[in-house]
Order: sequence, then C-alpha cells, then structure tokens
Amino acid sequence: MNRIIGIVLIIISAASFGTLAIFGRYAYADQVDIFTLLFLRFTIAAALMAALLFVRREPWPRGKILVQLIGMGAIGYVGQSFSYLTAIKYASAGLVALLLYLYPTFVAILSAIFLKEKFTRLKLLALLLATVGAALTVNPSGGKPLGMILAITGAAIYSVYIIVGAGVMQKVSAIQSSTIIFASAGVVYGAGTAVSGAHFPQTEAGWVAVGCVILFATVIPVVTFLAGLQRIGPTNASMLSTVEPIVTVLLAAILFGESLGIVTLIGGALILIAVILLTRGEMVSSPNNPL
Repeated sequence: MNRIIGIVLIIISAASFGTLAIFGRYAYADQVDIFTLLFLRFTIAAALMAALLFVRREPWPRGKILVQLIGMGAIGYVGQSFSYLTAIKYASAGLVALLLYLYPTFVAILSAIFLKEKFTRLKLLALLLATVGAALTVNPSGGKPLGMILAITGAAIYSVYIIVGAGVMQKVSAIQSSTIIFASAGVVYGAGTAVSGAHFPQTEAGWVAVGCVILFATVIPVVTFLAGLQRIGPTNASMLSTVEPIVTVLLAAILFGESLGIVTLIGGALILIAVILLTRGEMVSSPNNPL
C-alpha cells in the first residue's frame, strides 16, 4: 500500500508541475521576468514551508543532511532550471523538453550503479514507452548544438538531484527537505534578481498567476515528489514524471487553443501505457498487495 501511495504522489507531482508553463505564461504576460518569477516562486514557497515546519514542530535539518539539501536547491534546482531556460534560447521548446526527458534514463543508470536498484524488463519496457511518448508529445524540432548540450546538461543535473534526494529522503521529511531546497534556490535567484533588476507583476491578475506558480507548480509538486520518491525510489519516480508533458499539452489546448495532433495523442497514450505497466508491476511486487 505504501508503494501505491508513492505512485499516486508522483502522478500528482507530475500533473502539478505540468501547470508551470501555463501559469508562467500568464505571469510573463504581466511583465514579470524570469529571475523575478523564480525569486518570488522559491522565496515565498520557502516561507510557507517554514511556517508549516514550525506548526508541525519538526526540527530544522542539520549537519551533512542540511548541506546536501542546500546543494539540491542551490545547485540542483538552480542548475537544472538555468540550463533549461538558457537552452530554449538556442533550440525549440519541443526539442529542449525531449532532451530534458532523457533524465529517467540517466536516473535508471545511476540508480543501478550507485543504489544497486534492480532494473527489470518491465521497467525497461516502461522506460522506452515513456521516452518515445515524451518525444511524440512535445513535438521536437531542430536547434543549435549549444541548446542541445544545455538541455542534456539540465537532464543530467536533475538526475543527480533525484539520486541525492533518494538518499536524503530516508532521513528527513518532505516538509523539512522542501523548506531548505526552496530557501536555497530563492537565495540564488534573489541574487540574480538584484543584479538584473526586479520586474514584479503589474496587475492583480499577474500576482494571482505568480501565486498559482508558487502553490500549484512549486509547493504541491515538490512536496509530493519528495514524499513519493521516498516510497518508490528514483527510477520509478522519474518514469512516472513523464505524465507532466501530457498535462501541459492538454492545458495549453484548453486555455490557449493550441491544436492536439494525432502524433501528440499517440505520444500521450504511450506515456499512459508506461504508467499503467509500471503501476501494475509495483502492485504485483508489493509485499502488502492482497492479489
């Protein structure tokens, strides 16, 4: 049952992360720049999580765990997002998204090497289906080599973030870890905002969009991902996260009238099949499964 809860948490996380591009577009339309948005996103999220940490009376992480969490935020999250946002300047958003979704493969390899995680044929099939599905869903096109290198770098950084997180999450709660990760990323982006100049929302609608980024695309997905990661491990968590582009594409179609081609629909179907296979495999392998 614990592993099924983990699967549900990761799917919630992926679906929530899928709203980031949508709410971000509304924020950008209100004159908010990237650095300011990310500064507000992580700083306010950190304050919310710190308040929750206080209410729950959970201790502040210390020692080696604290250092690892700071690294996950200041290096992992910042490095991945910086690579991604820079990559889209040199390559199409679709190609960058596809290359970023190489990270489940990287995670599977790193997990097998460093965490001795067993890689079954079912996981391999699910990984292949999810990767092909992501490729079809994001509709990749061309780009400059620099953009592709940066996108792959982002995938590699995020893979290490997940592997480190898998170990750290055995010693702290999702609330504790999220607080430090958000705060660390907020400090880095705060410095970037101070250098480039702040561009805050100009209207109430803009602040609502920023608030949605903080709650629905930051706090909820990160907390649920870390909690799910603790339960099902890095490889399963990264594969299930490929649900994210499906949510983004569907929301873009509903809210912005973007078309859904047959190739995109096929890609989404492949991702869903991969999720079903992986979920079924986890149910069968779970020691608490009644079947």
